[in-house]
Amino acid sequence: MVGEFEVTDEDLAGRIGLLVTKSGKLETPAFFPVINPFKSEIMTRDIEEVGFKNIITNAYLIKKKFGKNIDIHELLNFNGIIMTDSGAYQILQYGNIEGSNREIVQYEKEINTDVAVFLDLPTGDTENREEAEDSVNTTLERAKEIEDLIKEDEKRIWVHPIQGGKFLDLISYSALEADKNEMFKMLALGSPTVVMERYDYSLLIDMIFSAKSTVSRGKPFHLFGGGVPHIIPLAVSLGVDSFDSASYILYARDNRYITRSRVYRLEELDYFPCSCPVCLRHTPKDLLQMPKNERIKLLALHNLYVIKEEINATKQAIKEGRLFEYIQEKAYSHPAVYTAFKKLLKYKDYLEKYDPRVKGEIKGIFLFDNNSLERPEIVRHEKFMSTYLANNDTAIIICNRSNPIRTTTYNADVYLFDPFYGLIPKDLWEVYPYFQTEHPSDEIDPIVWENTKKKVINFLRSKKYKKTDFIGCEKYNLHIDSIRSSLS
Repeated sequence: MVGEFEVTDEDLAGRIGLLVTKSGKLETPAFFPVINPFKSEIMTRDIEEVGFKNIITNAYLIKKKFGKNIDIHELLNFNGIIMTDSGAYQILQYGNIEGSNREIVQYEKEINTDVAVFLDLPTGDTENREEAEDSVNTTLERAKEIEDLIKEDEKRIWVHPIQGGKFLDLISYSALEADKNEMFKMLALGSPTVVMERYDYSLLIDMIFSAKSTVSRGKPFHLFGGGVPHIIPLAVSLGVDSFDSASYILYARDNRYITRSRVYRLEELDYFPCSCPVCLRHTPKDLLQMPKNERIKLLALHNLYVIKEEINATKQAIKEGRLFEYIQEKAYSHPAVYTAFKKLLKYKDYLEKYDPRVKGEIKGIFLFDNNSLERPEIVRHEKFMSTYLANNDTAIIICNRSNPIRTTTYNADVYLFDPFYGLIPKDLWEVYPYFQTEHPSDEIDPIVWENTKKKVINFLRSKKYKKTDFIGCEKYNLHIDSIRSSLS
């Protein structure tokens, strides 16, 4: 059935899913390249060759240029999944468009699109709360205004945009109201483009969380304008399922070369750090010497290859249960991305809530520094230990897994000491994820040590042990002595 969404894998609050459309199934996370049929240096067949089976275009512009009696797939020579926006971006740019909400919706039905958006009113970058409230209320009113047009439409997935801009409470309200309307099988966060242009990724994380934490997880969630690879995995980790952007072509027209970690100007490069077909056959100097249109086409294709590669890498990280490690790695690509990563960690309880406890094929987890303390496995362990009951009045803490005490009976509660987890009860030593964890053997982050010592001291005090013995802890003597002195 069109609109059916099946989740096939999860990690953090992100997921891989299959969305059914009338033109085929779309695997998410997915990226929709924006197509402008009137000004495009690359064709839809070029986009297909990169590996994209889905695109997005503007129904309002097509209506204005071609009028009625067209099929969008025939017009664009594309048999894949086509999503149409309504012209809201033109409202953001020019203040108004020619045509009503109902006219645009009816037109989207007539041209045979697969995924369609009604004519919402974008909040944009306004600082005026009243203007933001108006955009939210007008968008909700327009959704109700076209219910009779989409009620019996079983051929299309209708998208309900969520507005509110930088006013997070308005985003939450908009998301809550949009989610109630069952006629819309997909939700989308609007107005992030200006935020992303300013590299204000921290605010973007807040905006996504405000929407996603409010709506049900049963509907796929789209982010308008999410077109740079370094932010994609962070957005996915919060539950974004699809993106769209014209960044690949807009950047190409400005001689900008996208990589998975940052964006370069073509003039800055002596070598291409990429092995896509474009970069294998050309050098930066080659492209700079080409006619403009040819250079734009090749740069745009390269940019699409990189975005496709990032989507695939994010999916693979979800499959392996390594999405946290992957975004931790991405965080160091740019200070703005690192700031967004730190903001993401503030929502660690949300990430832990939806993170699967065990995946089909167990893989080890890697812990690196104080940021690793916020990953779901550590958060989950801390919650578990806060309710753990002491059975004896003596605690024995071992710092070496191979110590023979593991096979001996003692009238004591036995724990393994770990620099990241703190204390691990003896019965859990070989349970996932404890036994499958790797971290630096030396040079542990000082912040990690301080955090762990505090956890251990608080735990031992709360259980009111009369005696605590440390065995085989010579390696950690300095820190163990600090714990001993705090307990005495």
